[in-house]
Amino acid sequence: MTIMQYEIRPGAYYDSVVLMELQRSLAALPEVIDAGVVMATPANKELLLSTELWPETVTSVTPDDLLIVVKAETEQAAVAAIAQVDELLKRRHSTASQSFRPRSLDSAAKALPEAEWVLVSVPGRYAAGVAKEALSLNKHVFLYSDNVSVADEVALKQQAQEKGLLVMGPDCGTAVINGIGLGFANRIRRGKIGLVAASGTGLQAVSSHIHQLGGGVSQAIGTGGRDLKPEIGGATTRQGLDLLARDDETAVIVLISKPPAREVATQLLAAAQAIAKPVIINFIGYPPPARQLGNLHFANNAWETAVLAVQLASQSSDTSPHPPRSTSARLSTSPRLNGFLRGLFSGGTLAYETMLGLQTVLSPLYSNGPIRPEQTLADPLVSQAHTILDMGADEFTQGRLHPMMDNDLRIRRLRQEAADPEVSLILLDVVLGEGSHPDPASELAPVIAEIVGQSPLSLSQGAKRVAVILIGTDEDPQGMAVQTEKLMAAGAEVFTDTTSAVTMISQRLQQSPPAIANPIDLEAFRSPLAAINVGLDSFYDSLVGQGASATQVEWRPPAGGNEKMMALLAKMKQK
Repeated sequence: MTIMQYEIRPGAYYDSVVLMELQRSLAALPEVIDAGVVMATPANKELLLSTELWPETVTSVTPDDLLIVVKAETEQAAVAAIAQVDELLKRRHSTASQSFRPRSLDSAAKALPEAEWVLVSVPGRYAAGVAKEALSLNKHVFLYSDNVSVADEVALKQQAQEKGLLVMGPDCGTAVINGIGLGFANRIRRGKIGLVAASGTGLQAVSSHIHQLGGGVSQAIGTGGRDLKPEIGGATTRQGLDLLARDDETAVIVLISKPPAREVATQLLAAAQAIAKPVIINFIGYPPPARQLGNLHFANNAWETAVLAVQLASQSSDTSPHPPRSTSARLSTSPRLNGFLRGLFSGGTLAYETMLGLQTVLSPLYSNGPIRPEQTLADPLVSQAHTILDMGADEFTQGRLHPMMDNDLRIRRLRQEAADPEVSLILLDVVLGEGSHPDPASELAPVIAEIVGQSPLSLSQGAKRVAVILIGTDEDPQGMAVQTEKLMAAGAEVFTDTTSAVTMISQRLQQSPPAIANPIDLEAFRSPLAAINVGLDSFYDSLVGQGASATQVEWRPPAGGNEKMMALLAKMKQK
């Protein structure tokens, strides 16, 4: 026979670490079989029911009530255990390193005026309010709490952006600021590599590997797992990239995320391309378009990301973007273009490779050979937005020669695309070799010259740009060098692989991302870290253990968790 005793403490809040330690202490007492110490939320009720620790006589509790349950061999042992709760809590507080704890965020800010950071790990229903108060005090926020609504996250990040502040989270478990780990961060040496991550364990894995490889981290900014979803739009990620781009202590930037929304990924890659530093992209589970596109480097896993980051950091004396392999002029001197791309391919594989590379940086992108269903071109005879066309597909070759042998249909489509005033760049492939057209450049070059405006036949809509991916060898009967010379003389930019062409296109057509309205002041990332902790005591202990200045707020739910009273208090504060 067993005896169960319980106690309900209305409105009594303790963080989850305290409750876990209290539960363990009670379970270790003589004759105690099991114990449960939880806030009386519906989820915790289900947990206690599953472990047969929910008292049948408990009928009315709220999520802000503390429920203490003890199952013991005798009634005397159960009663004695409940009676020791206050002593066990007092004993834990007596070992805390901070003798006085301010009871509000405002008083904590006055007690530690140098603090520029607030760590928030209170229950989700209160977390947004605490974070909002921190922002009103002009503090950056590390928001560990989960169960914060998307609407609250959007509002908090908008408020932060307006004030030039950073909100890392919600549900942000890891960051390293000025060498001090926040949350679950590892001890990492300082160095030249900056990280922005919408993946906490991903950030930990990459930063740990960097340390193991002998490298170091300048800053590691967590964003929260939802930051790259469409509703949030990569708000904190954009701020993090901008900050690291301006940070003299950062030579290489790493961007880590679980699969982002495609439209957000496109925007972030545009922002990354505008940075004059190498940026390593590890979108976990997202197919990389290439190994490298200009200053963007793509990695498939945490170890590969770290290896590449350390290698690039060791070469940081030259941080300029690497130009693609090309026989044309350096891209740094080429103008950006405003308009659409039209790709007219004779080779299906080359068209697919180009689609794969461009879909991460150009949107919307359509094709008669799409990678994703939404990329399907409604009518192959009519291009729309950015279009990559495989003109070797069945719909174009019925009753006529393949475009590798006959340029007529492609020349007609080439003129059609050039006549579209919204088109600024046309991409062709020219494939040499046995069986192909004996001299494709002789037919294509005059039309290219018309399009780029280097002959009297220039189109009235204005000059366009034409690029060619030339595939062949110096021993092909058409003559690789001869074909290159003719195409370049006509005004085409000539590349010998799809990656180089994709790099050029992504740099030339990618619209510059909007500038950050209120850039984050770098001073907060240069001075020794000082922080206010609201929530988990273990986070405070970690800060102090790493040598940071910190203070712990003795936080309790406002108005005892009463929703009506909380709303009234909020209105009174606004007056």
